[in-house]
Amino acid sequence: MAVSVGVLALLALVGCGTKQGQGAGSGSGSDDRGSVRTDLPVTDVYWKVDSVTVGGRRTAAPVGTHVMITPEGKAHGNYGCNHFSATARMNGDTITVTPGAWTTKGCRKDIDQFEKAMSRTFSGTLTAAVTDRTLTLTKATGDAIAFTSEPAAPLTGTTWTVTTLISGSVASSLPAGAEKKARLTFGKDGSVQGSSGCNQLRGIATVSGSTIAFGRIVGTKMMCPDPQMEVERPLLAILQGKATYRIDHRTLTLTAANGEGFSATASAPGK
Repeated sequence: MAVSVGVLALLALVGCGTKQGQGAGSGSGSDDRGSVRTDLPVTDVYWKVDSVTVGGRRTAAPVGTHVMITPEGKAHGNYGCNHFSATARMNGDTITVTPGAWTTKGCRKDIDQFEKAMSRTFSGTLTAAVTDRTLTLTKATGDAIAFTSEPAAPLTGTTWTVTTLISGSVASSLPAGAEKKARLTFGKDGSVQGSSGCNQLRGIATVSGSTIAFGRIVGTKMMCPDPQMEVERPLLAILQGKATYRIDHRTLTLTAANGEGFSATASAPGK
């Protein structure tokens, strides 16, 4: 499946259709004695949702459920399956959330139930409390959402699993049979190693600012099924010369000078 890179962000929010959703944010924190105060920022933080409590019943969040809030009061994230956007008006330790759009992708029944509970809780006026790396948003009814802040993945020491190939303004999903096979790990010593989707590879990668200069890449010479080779060929071409990179939390995008590139997801914590 190929889509324009310029519309990927829109697709992440509108999907096959939209319906009213919610988001949230806050501006509270704790002092050294653990008492809550309202002057610590919660914006520009990736808040991983741990659980939602409704009517006294706590439900653990699906992997990937998260919220991010911009300083301008825009909120976006994932309910557990579908992406959403919203606005969040902050006043002291309270946040008033207004509905936004969210995608309507079909989800597993248990995840769908979680999304409904979170979207209802993640709306209206909530009271925020921040202690260390945790955030709790609570409604007047007592229903609440618990979060933990999650840092962005570092370039080095992280296993990056290739998920998308990019050619100019078009991004293409990997062909069936090639998913989760191409992986790269950049070392602090200037090395790069991993798999091209078929063969093991290693080489030199010198990082300077937002640029990576690749040295000679060597690897094994096996022949693999067509889907894996369809990923290996462009990937090896990208790992030649210089390329620019960008990390958006746990997504790495690497683009060569000719516009060819790929996106990869952090599949293991960096060290």
